[in-house]
Amino acid sequence: MVLRLGILASGRGTDFQAILDHIRMKILVNVEVKLVIYNNKDAYVRERAEKVGIKAKFIQGTVGQKFDSKELREKARVEFDKKVVESCKSEDVELIVCAGFNQILSEYLVEHYTNRILNIHPAYDVVNYGGYGMVGMKVHNAVINAGEKVSGCTVHYIDSTVDLGPILLQAQVPIYDGDTAEALAERVLVIEHRTYPKAIQLHADNRAKIENNKSIVDKASDGWEKKWNDRQIEYFLYQRDEWRKENKEMSRILNPNT
Repeated sequence: MVLRLGILASGRGTDFQAILDHIRMKILVNVEVKLVIYNNKDAYVRERAEKVGIKAKFIQGTVGQKFDSKELREKARVEFDKKVVESCKSEDVELIVCAGFNQILSEYLVEHYTNRILNIHPAYDVVNYGGYGMVGMKVHNAVINAGEKVSGCTVHYIDSTVDLGPILLQAQVPIYDGDTAEALAERVLVIEHRTYPKAIQLHADNRAKIENNKSIVDKASDGWEKKWNDRQIEYFLYQRDEWRKENKEMSRILNPNT
């Protein structure tokens, strides 16, 4: 059986691209992206989707919009989520994946896709560095200012909380002396691109169960994790080659006479 994904995104879509690359390389298997929904009309993720023939749909989001009251903002948020549910059901989407999505979901969407919505947060400690307002560079600045030695990313199921739903998978990166938020953000993004597809595969393979609002994840039996790691080596090599190309091009731009 093939698991059908719906992607929610707001910006560049690099996590979405990593998922696509894993599918293209047959690392992430028995998974298909059916739909991308974006809430920012200028989001580059639309071009990424259309380039590979994936349906991309714009639904106006609430972020950046002005409302006369909290009630009107909440009403707009629910209306947005209703459109998401309708769009996902029309494409038989089974799992919704938030990939750089900047809008908090309402109970309406969570109830329609209970334990079937994933999010990735750019911190390992989601209790201290998650929640309302903890997005983007705010997360990395907070981690560094607190003197933490490690950070990373957390893939979790979305529930009625913010960033505190059942954890499916986590990964760590070190924090070095003198690190800036920008340097840490780049390091975390690299590990995000490796971790999110793995989490999706765990869900697709029915390796996670939710009990008492916690995930019980089986990565060990049947050699599952070794098989995944063996397949993902190809993506590591791809990332290395892309990094070399990018740095070679940057060197050419900065040093045109060399």
